[in-house]
Amino acid sequence: MDSGAAQAGAEREPHGTSVRSVRRALDILGLLSEERPLITLREITDATGLPKTTVLRLVQTLEESGLLWSDEGGYIAGPGLWRWAYLARSQWEIPRETRKVMRDLADRLGETVNIFVARDLHRVCVAHEESPHPLRHVVDVGDEQPLWAGASSKILLHDASDAQLRRIAQASPHGEEHSAQLRTSAQEAGRRGYAVSNSEWDEGLTAVAVPLTSPSGTVVASLSVSGPDHRFPYAAIERFATDLTEAARLISDQGFGHPLSYGHHNARD
Repeated sequence: MDSGAAQAGAEREPHGTSVRSVRRALDILGLLSEERPLITLREITDATGLPKTTVLRLVQTLEESGLLWSDEGGYIAGPGLWRWAYLARSQWEIPRETRKVMRDLADRLGETVNIFVARDLHRVCVAHEESPHPLRHVVDVGDEQPLWAGASSKILLHDASDAQLRRIAQASPHGEEHSAQLRTSAQEAGRRGYAVSNSEWDEGLTAVAVPLTSPSGTVVASLSVSGPDHRFPYAAIERFATDLTEAARLISDQGFGHPLSYGHHNARD
């Protein structure tokens, strides 16, 4: 099908059908992963539950757009995805200097180091360096976790409005009354300069977090270290907090910035 015919066909489709087709196409792309870089037509049909003729039409459109590439035995990510990935990487990847500070910190403390930014009701991991231990906390860039739990949440809610805290509390298992505890935890973290959590989100996980600030002193992100409870005795937590604070100072002095952190104070009230 040429581009003119495809456009004419799209124009004839009702709006709901067009949206459904887009979602189906994205579902197909979502089947690709590092563990499964190649998908077969049969795997797509089985995973989506769509008729083979519909799958063939969607796959053909994705190929024409360069988002899929026909390979022996199936389909792989196309060059169009690489172009988008390169664009996203250039805009979203943190500076090399920040990455080095995080890597040095993970090696020295022996635990996973993460940077989170607030996004509406969630905190999003925008950078991480894994612990060298086989047993470690695994967080991937892009992972979202709720703002009602965790050490990083207590840091990120430092300047949250009452309305935002109520919305976050309402989304938690504790209900709107939890907003008062969220405020107390954020204020305590502000006084101490760091926050600690234990099994608040992941059972058996302890985390320590400190703020990353803008030149004006506004909290724009959290820098945290996390791992199994048994490797976080009280003495270690104090040491981790000290090392995190020093690393955060270095990163803030370098001028930490990330597209998501710009919207921290623009969360809907």
